[in-house]
Amino acid sequence: MAAHRDPDRPGRLLRIERETLLPLLRSLPATEFERRTACPAWNIRELTAHCGAALVRIIEGRLPAFTPEHNAADVHERADWPLSSILDELDYGMAEAGPAIVAAGGELDVIALGEWVHAGDVREALGIPGAYRSEGLADALALLAAVSRDRGTPRVCAFTPRSSWQFGNLVAGRAPARLHSDEDTLIRMYTGRPVSEEHYELVGAGREELVIYH
Repeated sequence: MAAHRDPDRPGRLLRIERETLLPLLRSLPATEFERRTACPAWNIRELTAHCGAALVRIIEGRLPAFTPEHNAADVHERADWPLSSILDELDYGMAEAGPAIVAAGGELDVIALGEWVHAGDVREALGIPGAYRSEGLADALALLAAVSRDRGTPRVCAFTPRSSWQFGNLVAGRAPARLHSDEDTLIRMYTGRPVSEEHYELVGAGREELVIYH
């Protein structure tokens, strides 16, 4: 992922969500944190706890991590925390994790992308339009292009109303696939979020081949 890498991009995504997601979360009544998210096992409170815990793991160098078992344990550990403490940890993580991600040389950029996507999960759960088309979209798409190569997805030429992108890797004997969609749908497809077939046209690949998070 290091080739043509903008080292500030992951940190920018975290700063953007610290400035936009955190105020939204702090303004919500506690009951809103019970809403289910696109991550089937987690409501907004649990998803927020996961996001903060992941960033603190990076800051403290407690790696490798981020397996389903680690993630579940982190969320369970915070089950009895006051909501304010969960939000404070996320605030701290988004403020301080950037330099550690930069120092990893690209290996942890996918976590910054995941934090941005999870912010979209929160917006989606709250019914906010354009949940995965928020501020930071251009940086998120650039990270997704790199991560899709690292995760071994097939080459896809993607066309959205605003731009075109190349994702994944060329496969011998196989022509690049073509995807037409909007940016919100593209993010949903590559991150395994629910999406209606009427919102995209994909030729030359199966939708399940595109997913970067398993």
